[in-house]
Amino acid sequence: MNQNEELIERFYSSFARRDPAGMIACYHPQVVFSDPVFTELRGSQAGAMWQMLCASGRDLRIEFSSIEADDRQGQAHWEARYTFSSSGRMVHNIISAKFQFENGLIIRHVDHFDFWRWSGQALGISGLLLGWTALVRKRVQANAAARLQAFTQRQAGAQP
Repeated sequence: MNQNEELIERFYSSFARRDPAGMIACYHPQVVFSDPVFTELRGSQAGAMWQMLCASGRDLRIEFSSIEADDRQGQAHWEARYTFSSSGRMVHNIISAKFQFENGLIIRHVDHFDFWRWSGQALGISGLLLGWTALVRKRVQANAAARLQAFTQRQAGAQP
């Protein structure tokens, strides 16, 4: 296993332990993260997202496999099982991750998953019927952005 494969392994092992500090340590300070829900998070925003997800994911289970990387880029397969907090519904999300590296850290992280499949699980019948539409996707993205902003404000208020 090369250094970048070990870096990805460390990232997901930290996630499986719900250790956002360990995850953030794998990221370059100028990391850019995106997925179908969080469309473009930069730097500390990406770290805050992982902090929020680890804090709220009481029953979160992470499994990862198929890690491959060279000196510039990498990929992994991972799956998350958790209760979606807004609906109380169980979700099994299957994700394909792509990475780019700079100075031994992750500088770009892009997660891909089937939003329609996810929305059907997370939102129930409305997600199943309308999860393929831009309207539902934009609503989910806006709600996620608002949750992240509220989380970061609470975190900033909690610090001396």
